[in-house]
Amino acid sequence: MAYKCRAYPDSEQAALFGRTFGCVRLVWNKTLAERRRAWNSDGKNTTYKQTDAELTAWKKTSELAFLSEVSSVPLQQALRHQHAAFANFFAGRARYPRFKNRTGHQSAHYTRSAFRFKDGQLRMAKTTAPLQFVWSFDEGDLAGLNPTMVVISREPDGRWYVTFAVDTGAPEPLPPTGHAIGIDLGVKDFAVTSDGERIANPRHLERKAANLARYQRRMARKQPGSANRRKAKNKVARSHRKVRNARRDFLHRASTTLVRQADTIVIEDLAVAGMVKNRSLARAISDCGWGEFRRQLEYKAGRAGRVLIVVDRWYPSSKTCSACGHLLAELSLSTRAWSCPNCRARHDRDFNAAKNILAAGRAVAGADPGDVCGADVRRQGPSLPQSAAKQKHPRREP
Repeated sequence: MAYKCRAYPDSEQAALFGRTFGCVRLVWNKTLAERRRAWNSDGKNTTYKQTDAELTAWKKTSELAFLSEVSSVPLQQALRHQHAAFANFFAGRARYPRFKNRTGHQSAHYTRSAFRFKDGQLRMAKTTAPLQFVWSFDEGDLAGLNPTMVVISREPDGRWYVTFAVDTGAPEPLPPTGHAIGIDLGVKDFAVTSDGERIANPRHLERKAANLARYQRRMARKQPGSANRRKAKNKVARSHRKVRNARRDFLHRASTTLVRQADTIVIEDLAVAGMVKNRSLARAISDCGWGEFRRQLEYKAGRAGRVLIVVDRWYPSSKTCSACGHLLAELSLSTRAWSCPNCRARHDRDFNAAKNILAAGRAVAGADPGDVCGADVRRQGPSLPQSAAKQKHPRREP
């Protein structure tokens, strides 16, 4: 578990944390540059042991002797995180690590040897006074908290946060409901369930777009490098933070409600990275937060003892009739309702897709497929799936 709290460091602590952020950023960027040089010139991988030895050598030089003024734990953690980032990149789970800049999110990770937490007071390495923070969680006991790691972070708008990572046991699962639900995500409605419930799309970025554009115009008029430009930039960052917090709160509420309602939740594997390439819908799709919604469903379903099934993205849920299984050849995005030419059933596009997603999830799980039409829900071979598209037998030539 991780508990993120608002922190209020004094001037001395803020200056020390600022220097720590700069040293962490320097170690990350310098190590990344050395990794790229070693790979491009010699074709060799760099191990964590080599980067740790280089960090020790940097501290002994006159140019980088200031690295010894801050705690060594965040610097070593930066090396470990970069090593894990490259492991994820080579495994295909993440993209290539990038360089860090001083204007974005800043953080420093401290392990047990670099902080002390006792009687609800947190003391960091190289500091004299305890760090002030606000605890706003009802389920956690602050006096008995035993964190394994503490993360000090600063947002672009200037706010400070402290995150406590705590080892906890497995939570008790929620009582069973005997209900399964299919979810179709969209832009017009954020989600439509197989029960007929519609979750409206709040469109957080669209509601704040006017204020955000006004702050961005004011920032563009300021002279680069001036104090007024820095103040205007903080206002832009605060506007983005309000949108981000509102979106995250909405996703948490929606995902928690769905996990409490059903034992089995079926969603579709959406190719968000490919969908945002549509310049007309990129902002609306990004504002929905489908990837974060799926991440929250995954970990909340695991903690609650629920089953989350992800149907393959190639399954034609919107074009398949949930009553008879007939598959349309074409269905435009503007068509919100259609009638099946086979059984004459009238379908709402999103509700029909949610019912098909639920049926496909039951088929994948090995349960009674119900009204699923027997189409494959997994992509077969390098070409597009054809089993669901061919409802008739091919013509036999004499």
